[in-house]
Amino acid sequence: METSSQFSPALHQFLAERFRSEEDLLKSPEVELELRRRCADLEAALADLGRRLSSSIVSYASRSDEAGGMFRGIKEGLINLQSSISDSNHGEKDNEDLEKTEEVLAEDLPALAKEVARVETIRIYAETALKLDGLIGDVEDSVSSSVTGKLKSPHSINSAENWRKAISLLKQTETILSTIAKTRPQWARLTSAVDHRVDRALAVLRPQAISDHRSLLSSLRWPPPVTGSNLTPNNPTNSNSTQFSNPLFSLKGDLKSKYSESFLSLCNLQELQRERKSRQLEGQSRNFETLIRQPLWAIEELVNPLSVSAQRFFSKWIEKPEFIFALVFKIIRDFVGSMDDILQPLVDKANLLGYSCREEWISGLVTSLNTYLSKEIFPNYIDSLQEENDSSNEARVSWLNLVDLMISFDKRTQTLISDTGLLMSLKEDENLQRVSSLSVFCDRPDWLEIWAEIEKNEMINKLKPALQNEGNWSRIGSDETKSPVASCVAIQYISSLVDRVRPLPSVELRARFITLTCGPVLSEFIDFLLQRCQEAEGLTALTDDSAVLKVVQSINSARFFESSLNEWCEDLFFLELEIDGECIFKEEINRIKEFRVEWVEKIIRVILRGFDARTRDYVKNKRQWQERMEGLGVSRSFIDSLDFVQGKISRLEKEFNSVDFVIMWRGVANGIDQLIFNGVLIGGVKFNNFGVERLDFDLGVLFGVLRAWCLRPEGFFSKLGEGIRVLKMDELEIRNGFLKEREKWMKERGLRFLNLVEVDKLVKSRSFEG
Repeated sequence: METSSQFSPALHQFLAERFRSEEDLLKSPEVELELRRRCADLEAALADLGRRLSSSIVSYASRSDEAGGMFRGIKEGLINLQSSISDSNHGEKDNEDLEKTEEVLAEDLPALAKEVARVETIRIYAETALKLDGLIGDVEDSVSSSVTGKLKSPHSINSAENWRKAISLLKQTETILSTIAKTRPQWARLTSAVDHRVDRALAVLRPQAISDHRSLLSSLRWPPPVTGSNLTPNNPTNSNSTQFSNPLFSLKGDLKSKYSESFLSLCNLQELQRERKSRQLEGQSRNFETLIRQPLWAIEELVNPLSVSAQRFFSKWIEKPEFIFALVFKIIRDFVGSMDDILQPLVDKANLLGYSCREEWISGLVTSLNTYLSKEIFPNYIDSLQEENDSSNEARVSWLNLVDLMISFDKRTQTLISDTGLLMSLKEDENLQRVSSLSVFCDRPDWLEIWAEIEKNEMINKLKPALQNEGNWSRIGSDETKSPVASCVAIQYISSLVDRVRPLPSVELRARFITLTCGPVLSEFIDFLLQRCQEAEGLTALTDDSAVLKVVQSINSARFFESSLNEWCEDLFFLELEIDGECIFKEEINRIKEFRVEWVEKIIRVILRGFDARTRDYVKNKRQWQERMEGLGVSRSFIDSLDFVQGKISRLEKEFNSVDFVIMWRGVANGIDQLIFNGVLIGGVKFNNFGVERLDFDLGVLFGVLRAWCLRPEGFFSKLGEGIRVLKMDELEIRNGFLKEREKWMKERGLRFLNLVEVDKLVKSRSFEG
């Protein structure tokens, strides 16, 4: 017996008018007779409408045949006309008749052909409209019959048959509408009118089909009970807990047939809806396929009641979210087999392309879990964070523990999908969001920022002690870059932050998280390196070897970080996170590079200052370049300066990474090149032949100092090398060449690093006496 809430408003009003008191119940036989009479009248009216519609169709068909006969007559007349014109061309008619015929053809025939085409279009339109009207009429009859049958008998067997018939008719209608949309888009009003009527039919059809399906599920005892036998004791993580009973595996005979038919009806109805939306949205959006994709309705009807049943336990586990995740995963795992074995063949039979019952089952339960997390769990955690004082970090630890549970849960559920070969469908962010509990952050980016803030603070609190421990700076962590252990620890911490963000199902969220966490941690590391170098510089101005060692260690760390970040930027994961075609770490890489270059240059300047101080007497002694000495020897001041440079470079070679060491000694060589060239060669000195010979010997010793680190050291003393070449030229070559055509003379002798002024000074400083 149905409750009064299930009656239609009209029926409810009719009964209220007839049975106002208990005494009116005695009149129930009369009311029953009146209802039967009204039903008979309605059925007679419906039959009359059917006869009238049939006669109209017959009448239209006869008129259509008459019109077709007329068109055929017109066509035969045109053919005869063309034949007569052709015969007249071969006859002996005069030119005047031929010209009149051509005028008639030129003026009347195109208009006639246009009119024929117009009438033909009208005929096709009328036939199509009539056919659509008939199909929609049949759909409305099926829906009406099913509703009427439900009112008379809630368990009517014909109801399911009527639904299937209605869906079949709607599919035929949609096929015609799709053809119209492609071939005759100008018939938009006809399409709109039919869509309006289809929408009204579907507004009744879908709710009733879902209601029937739910009733069938109830008769199958779905959902299976979530009781203490499944949880041992109140702990779904216990391996001794029994599996859920699965009613789908117990389906047999007529019951299995009924469920399969109901499942197929829902799938067919959903496919019909997808086709309609696809037609209506085509051309309006690039991603219309994504827009029209909906969860599988039949799977939703399995997920929703089971989720509601499980949430009774969730409320007991607010403080123990690991139980919530374990229970959801247990439900997913225990029922996922039936999705593949029983339901997937039905989905394939319904031609629902791109749907996996396994994936839809997991997606539905994950979505239900996310809803509970958003409404119940995260708000409580946020309240705890706001109430937390500075000395307590319990709320932050709880938050991080919750995120750990979500990451672990996602890995296990996605393994259930990938194990079946469906991994490719999860590569797109839109699909990944459907099976990821971390998609909670997609809807609430403010929660992502809270998470990022907690992770950043935790990582900085771990990083500071590691950087402040001097023992981590005295031990080498990477042989290739000679970077200290401290820098290796720091890169591991940052890498762990990157690993935390990898499971996030959105490129935008991953980029945002890395910006909020890795960026500040990297800045903290760079600031520490800078502070360490500044302290070393402030104490001894980098004249002490221990101070220089601190700077070198920081440079090695910077080189290690720069190399690591550049390698990361070439990884596919980070290529997806690029901003305007640039690596997400571009700003940090530039800061590290600027730091490294700045402090390598400072070490170069320190060495050059020491060299300059030790060669001061050597540069000031200008008479030595005009004196003849017994035997060739290098002055002691120049030897001391060369020993200083060689000693510094040799010690730094042991500490520096190979790349920055080369940059450093080449910078020192370039600086010495400038100092000696400016101080000696063009410093107002007069060179005679003995002076040139002595200078050539001194430069050979200088080049020999750097021969330990390169094969041709003179190549790094560009000005000194070309300067001594000019000084060694004979007087005739200079007078006949340079003094006449200077630029040509310089080009012929390959002087690329000296300018005209410098060569002029060298020529004037040369004395050919003695």
